[in-house]
Amino acid sequence: MRFEEAKGFMQRHHRGVVTTYQPDGAMHASIVLCGVYRDHAAFVIVRGTSVKARNLRRDPRCTVLAVSADWLSWVAVEGEAQLFDYDNTDAETVRLMLRDVYRACGDKEHPDWEEYDRVMRQQRAVVVLVRPQRVYGLLRAGSA
Repeated sequence: MRFEEAKGFMQRHHRGVVTTYQPDGAMHASIVLCGVYRDHAAFVIVRGTSVKARNLRRDPRCTVLAVSADWLSWVAVEGEAQLFDYDNTDAETVRLMLRDVYRACGDKEHPDWEEYDRVMRQQRAVVVLVRPQRVYGLLRAGSA
């Protein structure tokens, strides 16, 4: 499967799981809201000190799995993550990326963007973009 085939699915289905690697090589799975941003699988790590953030800073390999509401269709995107946060990216760029990825992972506007900006900065949120290297899944017609 090519990312172009998975892209439309990920733009409609935002329930997901990201798998990262722990220091001992074991996998670590976390539930995320995911989507597509700049032709990458994307999600936000709200708490920048989380295990998945630490894992991705050390080893950027990960898998983002998006599933339909009925669990009958899914796509997996494997690749290397690039992290954008207030420590490695211009503050205004991060603020705008956080907003854009929020929209990409939920198809809606936040009810209070100023509050969102404040909380994301306070919690050291991270935008994660995963460059697709391997894409696979099962897309069934009519799946919710």
